[in-house]
Amino acid sequence: MHTTTAQISLSARDLLRVGPVLPVIVIHDAGLAVDLAAALVAGGIRALEVTLRTPAALQAIRQIRDHVPDALVGAGTVLSPADWQRAQEAGALFGISPGLTAALLQAAQHSPLPFVPGVATASEAMTALDAGFTALKLFPAEAVGGRSLLKSLHGPLPQLLFCPTGGINLGNAANYLALPNVACVGGSWLVPEAALAARDWGAITALAREAAALRSGA
Repeated sequence: MHTTTAQISLSARDLLRVGPVLPVIVIHDAGLAVDLAAALVAGGIRALEVTLRTPAALQAIRQIRDHVPDALVGAGTVLSPADWQRAQEAGALFGISPGLTAALLQAAQHSPLPFVPGVATASEAMTALDAGFTALKLFPAEAVGGRSLLKSLHGPLPQLLFCPTGGINLGNAANYLALPNVACVGGSWLVPEAALAARDWGAITALAREAAALRSGA
């Protein structure tokens, strides 16, 4: 009931191409979710990753899904099949994990919704590819080699598309987006804790507009 046909047909690769930046949202008060999502959408950022790191996350996903129709809200920090099931029940339109396990890959394979597993090495990328996943999250990007690693992976694995996350900000995002195997970057800088606490939606919209203006060279 929650998911429309058009949204189901969105592939993981299409999802990563919705915008140049996928905001990583850690929210402790679900009551702020709708205004936050509306502020990001107003700035041109539609795909939103709400991480399952807080007790408020699932309710925040529900609120955004029900009240901000222009947002494509998904769940991040999906660590297990149970996490993925709960996220889907809350109305998440996609899932993202910081890593991969055999159980999680299997659960994602049986879901009609896009799922982006996380990898940090060539072997993990090959494991994901073998399971049928070609849209991946590189995490923690800067710590595991960043742009150098992505350039190296492109040679043997040109079919893979990445959303590097971890240590990425407005200052280095464009350099990542210029790589041919990077569709978008993930970052928390669009939702600063201070702006969220102050309910400064104008500041968040301004950050989103700045991020949306980034152009990928892919």
